[in-house]
Amino acid sequence: MPPVAKPVAKPVVNSVNPVANPAASPRTRRAAVVTLGAALAGAFAGPALAAPTPRVEADAEAEARRLAGPPLGRAHAHNDYEHPHPLADALSHGFGSVEADIWLVGGKLLVAHDASGLDPTRTLESLYLEPLLRRVRAGHGRVYEGYDLSLQLLVDIKTAGAPTYRELARHLRRYRSMLSSCVGERVRRGAVTAVVSGDRGARVPMATERVRRAFYDARLADLGTGVPASFAPLVSDNWNTKFSWQGVGPMPGPERAELARVVSLAHAEHRRVRFWATPDRPGPAREAVWRELLAAGADHLNTDDLAGLEAFLRAAG
Repeated sequence: MPPVAKPVAKPVVNSVNPVANPAASPRTRRAAVVTLGAALAGAFAGPALAAPTPRVEADAEAEARRLAGPPLGRAHAHNDYEHPHPLADALSHGFGSVEADIWLVGGKLLVAHDASGLDPTRTLESLYLEPLLRRVRAGHGRVYEGYDLSLQLLVDIKTAGAPTYRELARHLRRYRSMLSSCVGERVRRGAVTAVVSGDRGARVPMATERVRRAFYDARLADLGTGVPASFAPLVSDNWNTKFSWQGVGPMPGPERAELARVVSLAHAEHRRVRFWATPDRPGPAREAVWRELLAAGADHLNTDDLAGLEAFLRAAG
């Protein structure tokens, strides 16, 4: 069973067993798009999503501290940065995991879904790292004060993996006080655990670091390959490449058995499981899929509907 956030008297830092994926894929076309996007970002004002003002940020952060109950370790905010208040909205609903897509542009790590949304003011620092550091300091060493939960910050790399990760690692060093880290196979658990997804080219520079402040998001094909869980504690994959069921009618027996097998294998290797592209339109089909994921022991439920998933998980207990 996945870890459940429990109240604690004071922050605790300890060791955990937090999978890797081989081949890097070239992104020549994407790199060209990013170059164009960078030029556009510098040439035009008035981005589609402006960075929040300090006052709005402060109000959103204060609101995020008022929870309806304990934090929800299984709740994952897919494309979190597209919400009105990135990070703060997810935290106000108690989410234990948030996702940010990053693009390396001119030495900056910009947060956007695609190149057309690049905005030089919307950086990983301004939207995630700085607000998280403020919150951890205010929360006596925890993102959710009084709860022993390490928030997962899933960083999805959209540009070439190796150079983007090297820049990310430089950024993360400045926030080491709040981050989980790994030396060899020994993991020190922090208030925030950064996990790198997206372009597979990030694996090589990650694997060579003596002190690593991020972990790797593997794929189902990596199960059983012997990659240390201390390197890749998470296994993520596309629901639709493994399962045809979309929540209408009962889940087919063979697919239910396969889901249970995958989760069981991952847990035996001390890895957590997340599927993306699960049905996410409000209604019985989405809830049927979520119920099967919970029953199988999946560790993260993926959504863009923060309030919907919070209500489902709190009702499910």
